[in-house]
Amino acid sequence: MDTKELVWLGNSLKDLKSMPLEVRKNAGYQLSRVQSDLAPIDWKPMSSVGLGVREIRIKHKGQYRVIYVTSKNNKVYVLHSFIKKTQKTSKQDIDISKERFKLMR
Repeated sequence: MDTKELVWLGNSLKDLKSMPLEVRKNAGYQLSRVQSDLAPIDWKPMSSVGLGVREIRIKHKGQYRVIYVTSKNNKVYVLHSFIKKTQKTSKQDIDISKERFKLMR
């Protein structure tokens, strides 16, 4: 089985690198599962962003999110990485994810 290539859109990699080490490790592990055609440990669909878009949920002294989508061309596009500060995902974070989703199409 081939490992899917990770493609980081916008500032998603830079934003993830600014997060605590434990969050980065967890995100890396969960993204490696996605690259191997396995589901992340904790995720939910993000249909408000687009078809097939998912949100990886990471808890470590706060809430962290990584939004991604897989494609038929054997790639995983990371659309957005952010700290979730409220119960509901902010409109700004959804809008950023939507814009980057449009770029990959």
